[in-house]
Amino acid sequence: MRRSKRRTSGLQAAAVAAVCILFVMTALLGLYKCFSKEPEPKPEPVGGTLPAGKADALEPGDSVPVKNPASERKERFHTILLGGLDDENGGSDTNLLVAVDAKNGKIDVISLPRDTLLDVSWPVKKLNNAYHHGGFTQTMTEVSRLLGIPVDHYVTVDLRAFVELVDAIEGVDFEIPVEMDYDDPEQDLHIHFPAGLRHLDGKEALEVVRWRQNNDGTGYATADIGRIGTQQAFLKAAARQMLQISNWDKIRSYAEIFQERVETDLELANLIWLGEQALTVGSDNITFHTLPGDGAGYYKGGSYYVLDPEAVLELVNSCANPYQRELTLEDMSILVP
Repeated sequence: MRRSKRRTSGLQAAAVAAVCILFVMTALLGLYKCFSKEPEPKPEPVGGTLPAGKADALEPGDSVPVKNPASERKERFHTILLGGLDDENGGSDTNLLVAVDAKNGKIDVISLPRDTLLDVSWPVKKLNNAYHHGGFTQTMTEVSRLLGIPVDHYVTVDLRAFVELVDAIEGVDFEIPVEMDYDDPEQDLHIHFPAGLRHLDGKEALEVVRWRQNNDGTGYATADIGRIGTQQAFLKAAARQMLQISNWDKIRSYAEIFQERVETDLELANLIWLGEQALTVGSDNITFHTLPGDGAGYYKGGSYYVLDPEAVLELVNSCANPYQRELTLEDMSILVP
């Protein structure tokens, strides 16, 4: 079966929905603070890095070795990797790194483009391909090696969670940034929306965040980065909707979606604690970023998202570095063509 780019683009939305489920649902549960428990950062193994493609010795939730395991960590700082899984095609095409800095009241979410160039031995060196070389454990390993930081915990979610979550809150009011006019008869996919404010149900919301270009080839001026911006904007709108007091009685629906569609190594008490942090920070203060790079890059004849090492270093040090010392490029494994 031909793999659909339109379908896999929706995985970003699924992972974004996981952020909503993880933080907002548990924020409501967090009203019961007696059950709250801060997660424990994973102890970093002694002995340095795990070579690319060698994640078979690890299980999801195990510690991922980094280059400098002896570095002292910041207090109450946690990293969580969220992955959007495609049940039909298999794989994790979408990944978000969430950095929770509870001491300073900050939550940052970094979108990791699916075509990010990795320093690995596989012929196809894209981040989304890591899943096919060791499951989500391998994806965690490669993100850790790439950025030079440990990944403490993971959350994976399938695409259906997105539609169910939006329907559970009775839709979301969203400003569609551009006119969308696309048809794919093979998938029975038809996306037709004028630009402007519209109330979207789950199915419509998924179509909006999946859209890449129109039938005539027009689309976002910045291609995938433009689509990521739309998906991040939708998350903020959905989070605001979920945090309205009128939706608090829907917590059972959120919990059922979470239980059925989401896998994580976090305990319920940990999720409640994270929810409390989300309530304290507020949806407007959850900051979104995209790993800096060039979406039109090439490496050995292949098309890749090629990272800008200095810009990546600056971003990670500013919002995702769990260590007390500054990271350097020597800590990271960024392949430069």
